[in-house]
Amino acid sequence: MLPDDTRQLGSTDVRLPALGFGGATLGNAHGAVDEEQAMRTMEAAWDAGLTYFDTAPMYGSGLSEHRLGNLLRQKPRDAFVLSTKVGRVLRRPANPEGHRDPDPLGALPFETHFDYGYDGIMRSYEDSLQRLGLTSVDMLLIHDLESRYLNDEAIVGEQMGALERDGWKALEALRAGGQIRAIGAGVNQRVSMTRFLERFALDFLLIALPYTLLDQASLHEEMALCAERDVGLVIGAPYWYGLLTLDADDPAQRERWAGHPKFERAMAFDAVCRGHGVPLKAAALQFPLGHPSVANVLSGPSSPEQLRDNVAMMTHEIPDALWRELKSEGLLCDDAPTP
Repeated sequence: MLPDDTRQLGSTDVRLPALGFGGATLGNAHGAVDEEQAMRTMEAAWDAGLTYFDTAPMYGSGLSEHRLGNLLRQKPRDAFVLSTKVGRVLRRPANPEGHRDPDPLGALPFETHFDYGYDGIMRSYEDSLQRLGLTSVDMLLIHDLESRYLNDEAIVGEQMGALERDGWKALEALRAGGQIRAIGAGVNQRVSMTRFLERFALDFLLIALPYTLLDQASLHEEMALCAERDVGLVIGAPYWYGLLTLDADDPAQRERWAGHPKFERAMAFDAVCRGHGVPLKAAALQFPLGHPSVANVLSGPSSPEQLRDNVAMMTHEIPDALWRELKSEGLLCDDAPTP
């Protein structure tokens, strides 16, 4: 599978390559990345033909957007697709000298405030453009409107109410005015998929975890609803936050993951993949693209080497027999679509 093969995103005019670049690592989400390494990683992505880049104000409190803009504002604007997110507004701390960075790996010195109302979304959008150094993004996503991040379902309800009252109008105005080409939501839970699909005429969803090689629980309900409504899908965290990159021959890695509730299931996938001479990572990265609603899979490399490895995993040939065996072993749903 070629990483630059493009697919239409739902009913929009946006076409995305099979493999995209997730910008969370540029904000030190999974380990400290210095400026030089960040630039080399982004340049490796560009040189490999990746043309879809995703970021968010959350990632390093604006750090990811600053870094990604350093690369993209030097490139022809029609040569790439860019998405960022709304729902968090970054502000100067009341006491900058006493501000404590909540991210031990390093983030920019701003405080984050949740705001899914009209003014908050418009400010977030404008601030992102300035951090990126660009005058447009292609897609905006409502980000993390879930109890996992707001810590209280009552607060989720309040912010969802603000989005329904007038925040959505801001997104529609940006789309109708041509400032953006698509509206999406970035979610991590199946219940959030349904919640958004029932309330808003989304163009797409970016989902992390509800549909991966390791877990296809959303296939028959939420994914089916997306297909019915022609809502496009982008898949984040295809490696299940690293579990599906596990080298089973490495004792240190096995020890790290051994207590995880999905460890034995991951090992079962790995055993089948090894039997067909296929890296587990390749199966994990390519599997979601078998679904007709999925336009793109995002990986978040933190180094040029990881980027090139992701490209290699996307292009690794996978025999149909592997998918058949995974189904016969009960690891994949019988009707799960495969590449």
